[in-house]
Amino acid sequence: MSEKFTGNFTQQEPIPEEAIEAAVAVMRSGRLHRYNVAEGELGEAALLEQEFAAQMGSKYALAVASGGYALATALRAVGVKPGDRVLTNAFTLAPVPGAIASVGGTPVFVDVNEALTIDLEDLAAKLDQAKVLMLSHMRGHLCDMDRLMEMCDAAGVTVIEDCAHTMAARWNGVLSGRQGAIGCYSCQTYKHVNSGEGGLIVTDDEDLAARMVMLSGSYMLYERHLAAPAPEVFERVKYVTPNISGRMDNLRAAVLRPQLRDLEQQVVRWNARYQSLEDGLRDIPGLTVVERPEAETYVGSSIQFLLLDWSEARVQEVLARCADRGVELKWFGVPEPTAFTSRYDSWRYADVPQLPKSDRILRGIIDMRVPLTFDLEDCAQIARIIRAEVGVVYQSAL
Repeated sequence: MSEKFTGNFTQQEPIPEEAIEAAVAVMRSGRLHRYNVAEGELGEAALLEQEFAAQMGSKYALAVASGGYALATALRAVGVKPGDRVLTNAFTLAPVPGAIASVGGTPVFVDVNEALTIDLEDLAAKLDQAKVLMLSHMRGHLCDMDRLMEMCDAAGVTVIEDCAHTMAARWNGVLSGRQGAIGCYSCQTYKHVNSGEGGLIVTDDEDLAARMVMLSGSYMLYERHLAAPAPEVFERVKYVTPNISGRMDNLRAAVLRPQLRDLEQQVVRWNARYQSLEDGLRDIPGLTVVERPEAETYVGSSIQFLLLDWSEARVQEVLARCADRGVELKWFGVPEPTAFTSRYDSWRYADVPQLPKSDRILRGIIDMRVPLTFDLEDCAQIARIIRAEVGVVYQSAL
């Protein structure tokens, strides 16, 4: 009898007890708003920013309401105006082009390659079309960041890094989010730290930091931030920067602080599961494993593989057969966007270009979450099921 997986692909680990206790303490105080602090008191949001800046090695950090809000705030801070064009990945999730559209910008989509990263040759051809690149490290895959930054710096293109899937990842030892002008992170439930919703932003640029604090809605209470520029920097921007309120509250900050302290340990656990899955998926006829570059230190909270040049019917058969055995796979080639599988041609508020190279890759991408509620045997079993079902469908087509 065929084995069947019985785990839940959307079940997260419980919030740590330390975080629960901190959240209860905030609720008992009644001081949930980040600026509602007593004389001499340091609020949870301000402490979170201070600790995250130290963890990331950045001068400044800001906690906000969501990862998408972080992206839009970064775009506003660097000066994107209505009508401006902004480069971004063809393979990303809806909040990225959504952030560009929210400030009146126009996404210019750049091809994806078989490594699932932005295609640097296509980027080079399009660098003269915009002054900003919102670089999405989609599903935790890092491109050659040294080459990308060299290209963008030479072209005068400002890089904003969308690090929703790469918190604690590194390229050549440099933390993701620390090479562009601004790094943006998500704390949504399915990311690497979980506050339901939430976002974090880092930068070393004092003017960008001050503008983002003001944009988030500081009500001139910027002196209560512990990871922000000096007051005189705010004097340059405070009267010309609108309040577009999107602050993080003290409750979510309290939930996040213990999780961030445990992040490196969690990365080790995720990567052990990822490696178990990757090992189990190697050498399957018709299936392409996405190889990780030696320079990349990744966080394996999801895994992708490619069924390149398979027909829609055969891919759907693989998905159905795996689902019958309890393995939930997502396909970025699905004709209608489902949940988190939308792609550049789903966002019809933007120009939809012809990207045949990207279309081929997107039609082949199979995606799967790797929650920490799975153990290593779960991952080995999932890989066995995928191996068997891909094998059946592949052989039937010969």
